[in-house]
Amino acid sequence: MQARITALYRHPVKGFTPERLAHAELVAGACFPCDRLYAVEDGPSGFDPDAPVHISKMRFTVLARLARVAAIRTAYDETSGVLTATADGFEPFAGDLRSAEGRAGLEAWLAAFLGEEARGELRVLEGPGGHRFMDSRSGYVSIVNLASVRDLEARLGRPVDPLRFRANLYVEGWPAWIENDWTGRSMALGEAQAEVLKPIVRCAATHVDPVTAERDIDVVKALFEHYGHMFCGIYVNVTEDGRVSEGAAVGLV
Repeated sequence: MQARITALYRHPVKGFTPERLAHAELVAGACFPCDRLYAVEDGPSGFDPDAPVHISKMRFTVLARLARVAAIRTAYDETSGVLTATADGFEPFAGDLRSAEGRAGLEAWLAAFLGEEARGELRVLEGPGGHRFMDSRSGYVSIVNLASVRDLEARLGRPVDPLRFRANLYVEGWPAWIENDWTGRSMALGEAQAEVLKPIVRCAATHVDPVTAERDIDVVKALFEHYGHMFCGIYVNVTEDGRVSEGAAVGLV
């Protein structure tokens, strides 16, 4: 069953602005390029860069906890390591996250923005080696079926921005919800190959409108009430290197 990739996104800092790409080079066994490369610790998380393991997203400044984060607009230059951040009423920030000075600058800027909403000291963490701050221990690359999102919209009777689901790839051409039954199947992603790991269980981050930063739809409750599950999208593990790009074919093999 063939479909097309309509958009690709990376999220360089966990919880912050998605950045649209024209294409990306996928590598077997690796996460989506430059995705969740950094995370901002909100109070001690126990993360050890010398022995990196999966840490609950609730230890970080993520939308599931802090809806206001969606009001910040960030952009990351992976060549220079510079992150820029803007928000209404605040001076823009720009700093090299590869340097201690740049990380400290972002920490101070975010502390001023979040105020008492932050529960502890903010600290920018960089994923060492191939480690990334993913929501799932086995979540390497995420895909959302746009037909599933439209079906949810129809049930709710209101628009649902697909960016609520913070996926890497958005796909057009599959019937709604068919992806929920693909665990273990092989898939072609443009020039790459992958194995479907599991459906993505959704959380309160999807309740936040990515434009207004308002917590306005209980997406998790809606999924369970209308479908009897809390899934939207799938995680896949890349098994063969290759390029993915807008318009590329994607489907089961």
